[in-house]
Amino acid sequence: MNLAITDLLDLSHTLATEYLRQFQYPWQALDGIKELILSLGAGLSPEEYDQPQEHVWVHKTAKVAPTAYLGAPCIIGPDTEVRHCAFIRGSALVGAGCVVGNSVELKNVILFDNVQTPHYNYVGDSILGYKSHMGAGSITSNVKSDKTLVVVKGEEEIPTGRKKMGAILGDFVEVGCNSVLNPGTVIGRHSSVYPTSCVRGVVPENCIYKDQSRIVPRKG
Repeated sequence: MNLAITDLLDLSHTLATEYLRQFQYPWQALDGIKELILSLGAGLSPEEYDQPQEHVWVHKTAKVAPTAYLGAPCIIGPDTEVRHCAFIRGSALVGAGCVVGNSVELKNVILFDNVQTPHYNYVGDSILGYKSHMGAGSITSNVKSDKTLVVVKGEEEIPTGRKKMGAILGDFVEVGCNSVLNPGTVIGRHSSVYPTSCVRGVVPENCIYKDQSRIVPRKG
């Protein structure tokens, strides 16, 4: 499986298009998300975006619950819904038509357009592709238990040089309820993960992850 950004993600569905084009692998973009948001935010039209506090930009068509916390810097795109008790810790670029649900926590992430994290999800140091969906209770684990640097393990092992890396979800990925995506997980486009899975390494595109020993091609 090719792990290049353009093999996983349709860059026409994010404000981060030009930024992401600088990199070969998506995890290389994680370090600069904060600076990216500050740069993008400074150029957003006040006719389209409200700025409820410094370095927080919310599109006027977005719906944000009064109980949600929006930590700086962040951008909330058009027609996105941020629900009750969502906790955006900061450095979150959330695209158009997204759902950030009840008690969901986001930190240092890019959510492409139409991403859904609707129920009790933790997403940290991760990039979620266009129309990807995380089932209720599914989370990214972004630090190894032994605190060593994360390695992406597919057909070959690729050191990331990062202590913190959650998951990269390609476009149209479906993650089943209560699954854990371990540090360095990469899931290819149009792949699905069974509920309650513990996922490590690389899942190729157009596959179904049943367990670590059963990753089968999708039929049809």
